[in-house]
Amino acid sequence: MHGFILSEQWLDTDQGLTLRYWLSTDKGPVPIEFPKQETVCFCPQSRVSELPDWPGLRTQALDLKHFSGQAVSAVYCERYALHLQLRNQAQSLNLPLWEAEIKPSSRFLMERYITGAMQFQPPTSSSTAISKNAHATEYIIHPKIAPSQYQPNLKVCSMDIETSMPSKTQKEKLYSIGFATQWLHQGETIREKRVFMLGDPSAPHPAWLQFFKNVKSLLLAANEYVQQLDPDVFIGWNVIKFDFTVLERVYREHGVNFHWSREAKGVQLREGQNNLIFVDIPGRVIVDGIDALRNATYSFESFSLEFVSQALLGTGKAIDKKDVNNRGQAITDLFSLDKQALAKYNVKDCELVLDIFDHTQILQYLIQRSFLTGHLLDRVGGSVAAFEFLYLPKLHRAGYVAPNLGEGFDAIKAPGGFVMDSAPGLYDDVLVLDFKSLYPSIIRTFKIDPMGLIEGLNTYENNPEQCIPGFHDAQFHRQHHFLPTIIEELWAERDVAKKQNNAATSQAIKIIMNSFYGILGSTGCRFFDARLASSITERGHEIIQDSAKWINEKGYQVIYGDTDSVFVYLKNQYSINEAKKVGLTLQQGLNTYWKNRLKDDFNIESHLEIEFENHYRKFLMPTIRGSELGSKKRYAGLKNNDEMVFKGLEAVRSDWTLFAKEVQTELYTRIFHDQDYIEYLMAELTALQQGQRDESLVYKKRIRKPLHTYVKNIPPQIQAAKKASEFYSKQNLNSPYEHGGWIEYIITMQGPTAIECINQHTPINYEHYIQKQMAPVIDSILYFLGSSFDQLINPQRDIFH
Repeated sequence: MHGFILSEQWLDTDQGLTLRYWLSTDKGPVPIEFPKQETVCFCPQSRVSELPDWPGLRTQALDLKHFSGQAVSAVYCERYALHLQLRNQAQSLNLPLWEAEIKPSSRFLMERYITGAMQFQPPTSSSTAISKNAHATEYIIHPKIAPSQYQPNLKVCSMDIETSMPSKTQKEKLYSIGFATQWLHQGETIREKRVFMLGDPSAPHPAWLQFFKNVKSLLLAANEYVQQLDPDVFIGWNVIKFDFTVLERVYREHGVNFHWSREAKGVQLREGQNNLIFVDIPGRVIVDGIDALRNATYSFESFSLEFVSQALLGTGKAIDKKDVNNRGQAITDLFSLDKQALAKYNVKDCELVLDIFDHTQILQYLIQRSFLTGHLLDRVGGSVAAFEFLYLPKLHRAGYVAPNLGEGFDAIKAPGGFVMDSAPGLYDDVLVLDFKSLYPSIIRTFKIDPMGLIEGLNTYENNPEQCIPGFHDAQFHRQHHFLPTIIEELWAERDVAKKQNNAATSQAIKIIMNSFYGILGSTGCRFFDARLASSITERGHEIIQDSAKWINEKGYQVIYGDTDSVFVYLKNQYSINEAKKVGLTLQQGLNTYWKNRLKDDFNIESHLEIEFENHYRKFLMPTIRGSELGSKKRYAGLKNNDEMVFKGLEAVRSDWTLFAKEVQTELYTRIFHDQDYIEYLMAELTALQQGQRDESLVYKKRIRKPLHTYVKNIPPQIQAAKKASEFYSKQNLNSPYEHGGWIEYIITMQGPTAIECINQHTPINYEHYIQKQMAPVIDSILYFLGSSFDQLINPQRDIFH
């Protein structure tokens, strides 16, 4: 049989350390168990005698060595609790234990090269054992397992709760629990919705809505429904930090087992580092939509469900738009006056999350990420862990164990990506040439690899021709390495995924490959060595600078360069076809140049690949505000298809108002198309002053620390938040800003004011918006036309100067 891994856990039992995995198979969920396991870590053979002589602990000398060359022994513990005790003891003795942080359930799979799914075969005798808890769970004990590429058909349940607003004296009260579930049946997509709500059970209601006279009966019914529905994956929006956190408390307060897992024990929450909350729900997975989209590099001005659903789907919550920013009161009003309307709102949120998952294929992305990295679907972040999952088994088979954090070379500081000083101006015909996955291609070309560095340094003195030089005396072995091969394999898989239009796999591979540089340059990675990161970034600097020099020698002008791209001004007027021809000629010439140069200088094959990416008919490289120097990572351009592109400018920044964004976008569009813009600007100025743009004047900024910590430096958003706290306090409500978060505010004649504290009589400070929002975005381009916003609105001023 084949099964996709949904959850994993380790626990100490009467039989010692036990590993459990729940799998999704074609025949339904299957749990497998491996009792009598041991944890393993490594220590220097020369210091084994210093280890405590504890029952359940054993050591074994191995034919492995540390990066320092020390021979190592494996240290095995029968129980995880003993392993933790050993780590504490070793720390007190200053005795290094290598790879002691690896979770036993992860190590068990990684050493067998199992990622995502596994093939399993029960033993021929005594194949199952039944646990003795209240809800007997049959585990397949010690099956034979092997890697598998089995693609699961998961039943996905989107859930959402509605509650009262918490006050200073009372926590949230549960109103309802909504479910919207989707699965495939005989090739057809099936959806089912259900809402459980407090209310009169005898009141008329649709079939998908059920009322309960008290919270306890509602919770029991939710338990029964979840067990009957039996989903593989729960999804939601802020689902762990809010929905499951509130539900866990409500279940506990009412003395009901939170029985939503596939095992008898209730759902359990635990706190991790950085205020993260984890949910133990054996047999199922909880995927938060916000975390999943961020992991896949989606970016939105706001990750509220309303904003994301409007941006992706063009639709939003089942509540009046005017009430979206005051949902707490609107929900309480609906619960009191129109419970069916609240139920529709509840289940609509569930359906929106399902639709977002469908639209983005985010679950498919997470599944493919699992196959590539060994991560479970609910893993947030974890790029370092993914690297270790891929790298450690290969490293062990090559005769090494991995170092600990802090053991790498850090006598230098690796620079970041190269950003060239720009030549500010308003240009016709600018080409962009982009190195395809520059850092992964550098790693692949120059054989940059943690073990390869150790092998290279050990080999260089006696056999330098076997090494490729890096930076800061780094040497990389030409044959003994893994990371370049891993990238080569991933690259090939991504090419296949692209040909098959498999966007989820392609995106997962791209993110993983691009994470490798950051991992090697992070002190949070056990393989950190500043020579590794420097040999990537400084090589990138060299490649961009020498590519720019080569292009300039061809008679063109590189006006900007950023990490892996160069921007080329053609100087003369070109038709679209002529510009494209130049771009392709430069692409071919540069690829040939680097192929020949790397062969001559290093005797290596170049995997660098530069592509002609864009032709901008019009292009603006602005100055730094208040300076004549060119800015960096900020530009705007008009592409051949009339698409406007803004990078780093106010039009695409979340901390500028919608008014400023709209003005900049329209102004640049008009100038790039050689259209009149003065009349437009005067009309916008008048509309602003007459109050016709008030809804576009909202600032949205993040509060990153608790409000009480802001004492001396109090920026506008904090001023607004402190005023809002008084507003909430008068209503006996908790301020949503006390411990951070996002705030929306407007600059009024009384200063920054949160939007919930504004009414139709609040006077807005229009002069602020003229000087701080209109003028900067207008002057950024009028500067290159020999004009300014001030000259437009005060044409007589120069007469007196």
